[in-house]
Amino acid sequence: MVVKVGSALIVEEHTGAVDHDWLAAFAADAARLAARGQRLILVSSGAVALGRRRLGLPDRVLTLTEKQAAAAAGQSLLMAAWQAALTPTPVAQLLLTAEDTEARRRFLGARATLGALLEMGALPIVNENDTVAVEELRWGDNDRLAARVAQMAGADLLVLLSDVDGLYTADPRLDPTAQLIPRIEAITPEIEAMAGGANRTRRVGSGGMATKLAAARIAAAAGCATLITLGRREGPLSAVEAGAGATLFAPRSTPAAAYKAWIAGSLAPHGALTVDDGAATAIRGGKSLLAAGVRQVHGRFARGDAVVVLDAAGREVGRGLARYDAADARRIIGLRSDAIVALLGEAAGPLIHADDLALGGA
Repeated sequence: MVVKVGSALIVEEHTGAVDHDWLAAFAADAARLAARGQRLILVSSGAVALGRRRLGLPDRVLTLTEKQAAAAAGQSLLMAAWQAALTPTPVAQLLLTAEDTEARRRFLGARATLGALLEMGALPIVNENDTVAVEELRWGDNDRLAARVAQMAGADLLVLLSDVDGLYTADPRLDPTAQLIPRIEAITPEIEAMAGGANRTRRVGSGGMATKLAAARIAAAAGCATLITLGRREGPLSAVEAGAGATLFAPRSTPAAAYKAWIAGSLAPHGALTVDDGAATAIRGGKSLLAAGVRQVHGRFARGDAVVVLDAAGREVGRGLARYDAADARRIIGLRSDAIVALLGEAAGPLIHADDLALGGA
């Protein structure tokens, strides 16, 4: 799961310092998830809020340059706070921009890094790379960035920790008759109309329910459910499991199905691979495409580009993302792993991994 933690949870309201008690309680939640085999990624705000205190910036709306400087000064404080709370689990920092989540090759590179860190037992902590922003901070308070990270990682659940315990029929701070909606199957115009404005009262965050609905829409399209719940309580994840209020947005499909639909229908192929009958059968059975089963390489493509897989009769078997560029693919066709290592001097993997291959055609 991906959990988004906002600045208002990281930073104490009156002092502007790290709220170590809240982090310690959240770390207990994280340890419990890990003990039962669940994998966690954090998307954490807080660098700007901590950096403004370190730099002694005035208590007012910051300019873009001041935000960039505060982010640079506060990022190390944020990571140190998380590492202290989560020890002995190693944490790893990923700073992303909107382009990293939109440009396909950068998306795939970040996806691979997240997967490797999780396999190594680390806990990735993602934040927007505010220090290099050339426009206003585009991802709000990281809600939509968290949804893109969930898409990137193929997560099953996105948790947005909020200042309220879910979506209400009206703003509960203004309307005492507002009712919590526990489950939403689809985000309709009526649901959107229920979202209130941004929570700007504490001046440490910039998002609101509207950005959370936008995030839930992104996640649903990626096959990921979204849970919005109150973050300002001890152990917010265990609180939800114990029955605390929350709103769950249902996904449209599964993460794997959504990812393969993206490969099959949204990416223009840059080349093609002709495979032998054995490889075609293996692919249709859910296996990866190994270089040993490739007979011809067509076109010019880079790592991460989409390519069409053809059988010996020229019929399309599927489409996938190449893990080698066209030049290296031509060098390794027909070779087994040990020969590929000797030739390229790097660890050998499949030409297209099964996770990155969508079946289609005959």
